[in-house]
Amino acid sequence: MDGRRRGSGRGTGSGLQANSSAPFPPARRWPTVGLVDHAEARDVAFRCHRVLEPLHSFVYFAPEAEQELTATGLRPGRMGYFASRAAPMGPVGAGVVAATFYNFNPELVARHIPRAWTLASPGRILEARLAAADAGLRRVLGEELITSPRLAEAAELARSAASVLSPEGRPLYAGHAELEWPSEPHLVLWHAATLLREYRGDGHIAALVGHGLSGLAALITYTATGKGFLEPVAKTTRGWSDEQWAAGVEQLREQGLLDADGRLTSEGAVLRQSIEEQTNASATAPWRHLGAEKAARLHELARELSRHAVAHGAFPDGIFATARA
Repeated sequence: MDGRRRGSGRGTGSGLQANSSAPFPPARRWPTVGLVDHAEARDVAFRCHRVLEPLHSFVYFAPEAEQELTATGLRPGRMGYFASRAAPMGPVGAGVVAATFYNFNPELVARHIPRAWTLASPGRILEARLAAADAGLRRVLGEELITSPRLAEAAELARSAASVLSPEGRPLYAGHAELEWPSEPHLVLWHAATLLREYRGDGHIAALVGHGLSGLAALITYTATGKGFLEPVAKTTRGWSDEQWAAGVEQLREQGLLDADGRLTSEGAVLRQSIEEQTNASATAPWRHLGAEKAARLHELARELSRHAVAHGAFPDGIFATARA
């Protein structure tokens, strides 16, 4: 995978709770037959997402990414994140990036996009991101795991899961789906995890829109669940000022979704649960394709790999409220 689109030839930590329980305790029953039941399929979609997502998202925190992306001419900091994740869509404007990333302050996005495209082409940026993923995975997994049959098996299963995804209504996924597959197993796994994550993410945004939450409201309410970024990190990384955040909180209080202490009310909790259920429901296709047995095997392998990566510095200290894997 060198940043070219398929068939076109064109470029285009320890702060986590290390001793916390696994997100999917072994005692939970895994379906033993085909994923026909909708509730079981949604559950499997969520469980597999939780263990695959760190294998994709670590790259946004990896020092290798900063090194590779700044070497293309991009400025240090958030420019690399916005440009590298948006690059599969081509040199799009700030409005497109803000819309597809959803919970970032559009003012923050506009400081970096479209300027990034004047400093490096999308194709060159994608090459740099892949190089960062390669180096980063070698660091957090180690050569023994990188070359192991277990990783190769996980890569094959994840690629199979990603092979049935449809691009309709999923712009970030659609852009990534046009990229060539890499050849090395650890990069196949990373690319498959990326496709599955962006496919699910596009569906999640559809659920947020359908439930009437703006990008800021979505971020505030998710932070209030205690499952994502810690509040100071959410504000800083997404570019929202204290004043903007406070105004968003007040509006959610008036809507009955947050209480006086900024916690989710029962109505707010029901709303978030409904959003997650719709997100999971729209992300079942790859797991129905794999079937229960292969999905369980991929979950087992990906959980092992993600836990190893997290334990070996995949994410910075003190940014998440709960463990990543």
